[in-house]
Amino acid sequence: MASYMRGRRRAVIRLAWLLVFIAAATVAALLFPVPAVDALQQYFTTTRWGPTVFVLGYAVLTLSPVPKNVLSIGAGVVFGFAGGIGVVVAAALLGATAAFWLGRWLGREAVETFTGARVEKLDQVLRRRGFAAVIGVRLVPVLPFTAINYLAGLTSVPWWPYLAGTALGILPGTVSYVTLGAFGMQFGWQVQAAAAALGLLTLAGLFVAVRRRRKGAWNV
Repeated sequence: MASYMRGRRRAVIRLAWLLVFIAAATVAALLFPVPAVDALQQYFTTTRWGPTVFVLGYAVLTLSPVPKNVLSIGAGVVFGFAGGIGVVVAAALLGATAAFWLGRWLGREAVETFTGARVEKLDQVLRRRGFAAVIGVRLVPVLPFTAINYLAGLTSVPWWPYLAGTALGILPGTVSYVTLGAFGMQFGWQVQAAAAALGLLTLAGLFVAVRRRRKGAWNV
């Protein structure tokens, strides 16, 4: 009994640390002054370590629930189409990795301790279909990127399917947002195609979500 109580206490403490970290990251992101676009473009394109700094900064910001789409558009403005896609994908995967393992190390034990068999069926599905499940949620641009990262760590989805599903799932949305930044002022066919792609991804995600809800999303 004493060891069980110690385990519950340790799980609560770890979960509390995770919540404190997310709250602190959110406050820091909101208080951090955002430089003008011209200043950002001059720094990141004229400094040797500019792309690396951008990737690291973007990755850190993904640990807090602040809008990431604006950053992706900014990457298109600063680095252009191809460069913007490269830095955003690298930064998003780095941030997704950090949030996943923070959730796994600090929160997974609490999930197992306080939910027990109630999430066992969901865990079984994620162990078998984690790759497809991650791609599905990543394809919907309006779903919160940061929340998915932490929640995936709380589940039993394996690491490599999570990373591969994230890489593939974020690519269409990333290309669309970077396109808006790289070609937004011209409003040519590239921007129209990007806007159409974002709309189609959102509608497709909503359609799948409604269909799964009607059929029972986790029937196995």
